[in-house]
Amino acid sequence: MTTSAVGLTKRATGWAIGVSILLILLGVMAIALPFMAGLAVSAIVGWMLVFGGVTHLAAAFHARGAGAVLWEILVGLVYLVGGGYTLFHPLLGVATLTLFLAGVFLAEGVLEMLAFFGIRGQKSSGWMLFDGLVTILLAGLIWFHWPSSSVWAIGTIVGISLLMSGVKWLMISLASRKVISMTAAGFGQKAA
Repeated sequence: MTTSAVGLTKRATGWAIGVSILLILLGVMAIALPFMAGLAVSAIVGWMLVFGGVTHLAAAFHARGAGAVLWEILVGLVYLVGGGYTLFHPLLGVATLTLFLAGVFLAEGVLEMLAFFGIRGQKSSGWMLFDGLVTILLAGLIWFHWPSSSVWAIGTIVGISLLMSGVKWLMISLASRKVISMTAAGFGQKAA
């Protein structure tokens, strides 16, 4: 392994470590300030809907046939109205996303439990049942405390996700750096 390749790879892992630390810090901040993080997620979703609406309206100019043009315009308008509403009413946006999250967790939990019944008897299949029950419990916790759960649910879950992603990438980057150092040292001994 050449010295320039080792340097380039170490620089790349250095950037990866930096991004990992940034993800960890953002995750901690989101967990510490879950409502602010929820508002940020709501704003991101709102802007994504607005850009999606603009894209559909632009696609209407390239669609063939009156039905396709009308469809693209209608979908674009729905996206624009939904995104604009979310941006101009961020508290309702967070509440709506929280309710949607409860529905997703409920569906996930039910599907996990159904999957368990398909594989029960296999080694460690009980974990799938446990995961399904905990996910349904979390859905119920969000649902029954809605709209007050909007204050913590989205931000906390996004924060945990950012934190876990940061830790994962930090560990992968540090392990990669160690392998690179060991490989470079091994090649250095062979050259001598």
